[in-house]
Amino acid sequence: MLRVAKKYFSSVVSASLAVLSMASLSSSALAQMNIEITGVGQSLYPIAVMRFKDESKLPTSVTDIIRQDLARSGYFKNTENGNASESDEGTPNYKSWVARGADALTVGSVVQTSAGQFEIRYKLFDIRKSESLGGLNINSSADNLRAAAHKIADDIILKLLGERGIFSTRLSYVIKEGKRYRLVISDADGQNIRNAMNSGEPIISPSWSPDGKKVAYVSFEDRKPVIYVHELATGRRIALSNQKGNNSAPAWSPDGKKLAISLSKDGNTQIYSINADGTGLQRLTRGYTIDTEPQYSADGRYIYFTSDRGGNPQIYRMSAEGEQVDGAKRITFKQGFVTSPRISPDGKYLAYIANIGGAFRLYILNLATGDSQALTDGTSDESPSFAANGRYVLYSTKVGGKRVLAAVSVDGNSKQILSIPGSDVRQPSWGPFMD
Repeated sequence: MLRVAKKYFSSVVSASLAVLSMASLSSSALAQMNIEITGVGQSLYPIAVMRFKDESKLPTSVTDIIRQDLARSGYFKNTENGNASESDEGTPNYKSWVARGADALTVGSVVQTSAGQFEIRYKLFDIRKSESLGGLNINSSADNLRAAAHKIADDIILKLLGERGIFSTRLSYVIKEGKRYRLVISDADGQNIRNAMNSGEPIISPSWSPDGKKVAYVSFEDRKPVIYVHELATGRRIALSNQKGNNSAPAWSPDGKKLAISLSKDGNTQIYSINADGTGLQRLTRGYTIDTEPQYSADGRYIYFTSDRGGNPQIYRMSAEGEQVDGAKRITFKQGFVTSPRISPDGKYLAYIANIGGAFRLYILNLATGDSQALTDGTSDESPSFAANGRYVLYSTKVGGKRVLAAVSVDGNSKQILSIPGSDVRQPSWGPFMD
């Protein structure tokens, strides 16, 4: 078992060196993501999202996107699925909506302000309390209607559930088609796909900066692995680390000033920190085994990482200043083979991949209690990534022999599969809130 574990762990480290060539971010006519909801929450909030008045003026249905967002959240059940509209002026008949089984009502309208420009108006009502919860007026071009709809869905989540919605965040993931790989950026629902890079080499491990404006990655374009930081808006990039040997596994600090990386410049792979401009390289671990996959804690005080220093891979934690400060503490104990640590934005949970009898499965660990549970029954899970609100984990898995993306709520109740017909989809990373 130890020999198998060592072999697999070495392949994980080697895979983290496979990379890409980055092109400037541009829109592209790409195959659209299919989404299949395979599980829902146990108690769904009944909401009526009425068809927005005069929506036929739009090239994209705002109503449908809002309904789809709320359904995917795992918290809502839409009680109105047809084309009926309701006025967004005045007060609704609360008693009538109570009788129709709705606890909340969303109404809206569309006004064309000029060629290709629209004002999207929406209002939200709490039916049980018989009160208005306000709304939004959003000016949008025809090209940004999806963003307007996601913003409305986020506002509904905030007003009804008291937490920030994640529909306006973005995803990055890799599409494999034949022998070509593409790193793409999309909306949180997998739609509105835009190319970020194309390569004949495998692409893995993109990492979002905390402000959502940059992506760090590793490129083999010069026949050796080099870590780059790429500014999405301008296409500008810098070589963050081009040390001797392997440069891999970049992960941003919460303040965006540093990255933790894995380097083999002094022999075996170890953890280092480096400033976001490529200066200030500092070695953080000094073991004789493999230390890799660093991830900063939510408060930036610690770094979690994967190490086989105990025999098989497990997750450890050390000071962000290095293990010389107070050593490295082992965090995972309940499974014999653990990789891919990811910390939730609130710092409460650790997601990871465990090998259970040859099946690689997504787990979540409550860092306060030490309790862990499997979030899936998969056999090929990899690359977990938390949503910005910490409520969901995005990961890659296999369905029908093809790699797809999947998302699961941290309680395991709400699940969905995101796939592109004819393509393998892998290496997801969920972007931060965009202010």
